[in-house]
Amino acid sequence: MNSTISCTANPSMPPIKTVRVVIKGRVQGVFFRDWTIHNARELCLKGWVRNRRDGSVEAVFSGEPTAVDEMVDKRCRVGPPAAMVTGLNSFPSDDDPGEGFQRKPTA
Repeated sequence: MNSTISCTANPSMPPIKTVRVVIKGRVQGVFFRDWTIHNARELCLKGWVRNRRDGSVEAVFSGEPTAVDEMVDKRCRVGPPAAMVTGLNSFPSDDDPGEGFQRKPTA
């Protein structure tokens, strides 16, 4: 079975939504970044994720608005099994998400 995710352009695609998210709690050392990459790619989102020196995780998600909302409101509010999310701030962003979904160095 092939687990490759295919994200193809849709000519009737709705506008793109881009948000920056800061997730707080027990979110470092619990596979949060790898989990975020997997989930974002599954939803065909572009952007990036990184740890922050203050112990939080920061991400930019860009793509179809319902997919961005799913990632932020349903997935990131819970995180991977070992995580304990205690806070999540999300706000509109005009950051360039780049191509695909990547891990960035700690900031």
